[in-house]
Amino acid sequence: MCGIVGYIGDREAYPIIITGLKRQEYRGYDSAGVALISDAGLKIYKKKGKVQDLEESLIGQPLSAHVGIGHTRWATHGEPNDKNAHPHRSFHGKLAMIHNGIIENYAMLKSELLKKGYQFKSETDTEVLLNFIEDIYFNTGCELEEALRIALKRVAGAYVVLILDEKHPDTILAARKGSPLVIGIGKGEHFLGSDATPMIEYTKEVVYVNDYEIAIVKKDELTLKNLGNEKHLPYISKLDTELAAIEKGGFPHFMLKEIFEQPATIFDCLRGRLNTNEMQITMRGIEEHLIELTQASRFIIIACGTSWHAGLAAEYIIEELCRIPVEVEYASEFRYRNPIVRKGDVVIAISQSGETADTLVAIEKAKSRGAFIFGIVNVVGSSISRQSDAGAFTHAGPEIGVASTKAFTAQLSVLIMMALKIAIERETISQAQFQQLLIELEAIPDKVASILASKDKIKTIAEKYYTCKDALYLGRGYNFPIALEGALKLKEISYIHAEGYPAAEMKHGPIALVDETLPVVVIAIKDDYYLKIVSNIQEIKARKGKVIAIATEDDITLASMVDEIIFVPSSPEILSPLLTVIPMQLIAYYIGVAKGLDVDKPRNLAKSVTVE
Repeated sequence: MCGIVGYIGDREAYPIIITGLKRQEYRGYDSAGVALISDAGLKIYKKKGKVQDLEESLIGQPLSAHVGIGHTRWATHGEPNDKNAHPHRSFHGKLAMIHNGIIENYAMLKSELLKKGYQFKSETDTEVLLNFIEDIYFNTGCELEEALRIALKRVAGAYVVLILDEKHPDTILAARKGSPLVIGIGKGEHFLGSDATPMIEYTKEVVYVNDYEIAIVKKDELTLKNLGNEKHLPYISKLDTELAAIEKGGFPHFMLKEIFEQPATIFDCLRGRLNTNEMQITMRGIEEHLIELTQASRFIIIACGTSWHAGLAAEYIIEELCRIPVEVEYASEFRYRNPIVRKGDVVIAISQSGETADTLVAIEKAKSRGAFIFGIVNVVGSSISRQSDAGAFTHAGPEIGVASTKAFTAQLSVLIMMALKIAIERETISQAQFQQLLIELEAIPDKVASILASKDKIKTIAEKYYTCKDALYLGRGYNFPIALEGALKLKEISYIHAEGYPAAEMKHGPIALVDETLPVVVIAIKDDYYLKIVSNIQEIKARKGKVIAIATEDDITLASMVDEIIFVPSSPEILSPLLTVIPMQLIAYYIGVAKGLDVDKPRNLAKSVTVE
C-alpha cells in the first residue's frame, strides 16, 4: 500500500522519481505526487489518478532538481482527490512530507494543533503529523531531526515518512515503523523506496531500515539513529534482482508473465534443496532448528489472503506427513484475539512481501508468549524475515501483478519440502514414500509447463463465461484450499462474485444457487475423493448448472459429463494443488482480460498490505 520514492545526488531527481513510482504502481494507489527542492525553492505537484496523469500534467513545468521525493497514495483518511494526494506541505510552507501508513491518534493531535491556530487543507492523517512535526520544530528551536524524534514518540500507528526542509535542501529525513523502507547506496547519491524496484539499475547495495530508526540522508552520507538519538551502523545488503525481472518481457500483463514463470520459479525454489540423487532435502532453516520443529506440540500458520490459502493446503499436508496438529489463522483475527500460544508451539508466518502489517503484529504476539517463529517470505531483508527465529525464502523473484500467482506456488513448494523434511526426521513416513514424493516433486515444474501449453483452450473457456455474475468453486481434501484460491482470483481480477466451498458442503446451502446461468468450477482429479466429486457433479448437472472440471489427463468418462474440461497431469494427491491451481489462475486472468479490466492493478487492491 502506497509507494514512496526519494532521490538525492547529482542526477536529475524527477525522472528517477517518476520511473520509481511507475515501478511501484503494483502496490495499489489512487493519486500521485512529487516534491522537488532546488535553488528555486520547494515545489510540490500532485494529482488524483495514475502516475501517467501526473506526468502529463507536468509537461512544461520547471522540474530541474537534484533532490526530491514522490508518492503514490492508497486512500485511508479522506477520499482520493488532488488535495488529499501526497506530498503535503506544512502550514508555514517550509516542509514537505510523504507518508505510508496510518496515524491512529491523528484526531487528538489535530485537535491540539487547531487550538494553536493551525489550518488544514486536506482530510489526511499525514498532514496532521507533518504539522505536528513543524510545530515542534518552530516552537522549540531544535533541529528538524530532533523535532521528528519527539513527534514520533507521541505517534500511535504505522509509518514511513520522507521529509524535505527548505532550510536544509541537501538532506532527506526519513523514519519508519511498521512499513518498509529501503535505501540504495550509490557513489555520491542515495535512493529511497518502499522496495528496491526504483533503484535496481543504479545500485546493488541497499540498507533495509529497521523499525524506530531515523535516516538522515545526504548525497554522500547516510546516518541511522534510533529514537534515543543513538547511532546505528547501516548493514549493507546486496540485491540479486535484475532489471528484466520487473519488466513485462513481451507479455501483455505482468500477471500472465508471472503465471508463465512458474515452471522456473518452482524449479528455483526446489533448486539446492531437493536432491534426488542423494534422496534428501537440505533446508538450513530447518536443520539448524530440528528440535524445535520436529518436537513441536503444534504448528500455527498465520497469513492473509492467498498466503492463507497456501497455509490451509499446508495444514492437510503437514498433518498427513508429520502427524503434528496444525491450526491455520487469519493474521488479522489472530492479532486481536487472546489466542492460546505456548512454549513448544511453532508459528509459521507466510507473506509474499514479508511486510504484511497484520502478520507482523501476530508474530510479535506469538513471540511474546514463547512460540518459535518460522517465516516463509519472498523478499530478502523484509521485516518478517528479520523478526523470525528461522525461515525459508521462496526465491520467486519480484511479483508485480497485484493478484498473487507464482508466489503462491513457491510458498506451497517450500511448505511441502518443509513437511517432507520434518516427516522423514520424525520417521512418520517411510523411506520409500519419502523418495517417491521427492521424485514426483522434482517433476512438478515440467508438469506445470504442460498445463500452460493448454492456455488457448483455457482462454476459449474463459471467453464463454466472462459475462457471468456469480461462480462457484468446489474441491475436496488437499484441493479444497485451491477452490478457495480460484474463487479469490476471480473476485480480484474480474470483480465477479465467486465462492469457494468443500464439494461435500454444496448440499448444505450453496446448491440453492445452481441454475443454468451458474458456472461451477470443480476440481475432480483422480484421488481418494474422485467418486464423491463425480456425484457432486451429477447433482449440479441435474439442476442445469454449467460445470467446468479440472481433471486428470485422459479422464474420458468425466469429459462426457461436464460442459468444459481442463486436464492436468497425474501426480500424487498431496502434490496436486501445485497443478490444479494453474488453470484457476488462467481462468481468472482471461476472464479479466475479456472484460477489458486492468488485471495487473485491480481496483481498490494493494500488493503489500502494510496497514490494518
